[in-house]
Amino acid sequence: MAKRVAAVIKLNIKAGQATSGPPVGPTLAPYGMPIMEFVKQYNAQTQNQAGSIVPAEVTIYADRTFSFILKTPPTSELLKKAAGIEKGSGTAGKEEPIKVGADKVREIAQTKLKDLNTTDVEAAAKIVAGTARSMGIEVEE
Repeated sequence: MAKRVAAVIKLNIKAGQATSGPPVGPTLAPYGMPIMEFVKQYNAQTQNQAGSIVPAEVTIYADRTFSFILKTPPTSELLKKAAGIEKGSGTAGKEEPIKVGADKVREIAQTKLKDLNTTDVEAAAKIVAGTARSMGIEVEE
């Protein structure tokens, strides 16, 4: 018999750096789940990806147990790392764009493929290129 799901929560946390403070504690506390147990498990599973943001989809059950799935880092984070910038442009299209090669975009698309709603790498590359454009990053062929 399947457990009754109380909530499904998505969190973006720096790999290996989860704490019981914000955003983890205040988000999970209302459901009465063991927050420190989640923190320990998350940090153990993400310690080799230190420095990047690794989203987690936490399923909390009615009996206060939980399970979670790790996702790939957000596309914007991967693009910032590839372009070597701190943050995307606040005025995309109005200032000189930062350039990233098409090979890097395909590499990011390959990484993100399992979390996107496509199985085609070229379609995934178009999705990544769209995110890049909104961040003020130009994709060079």
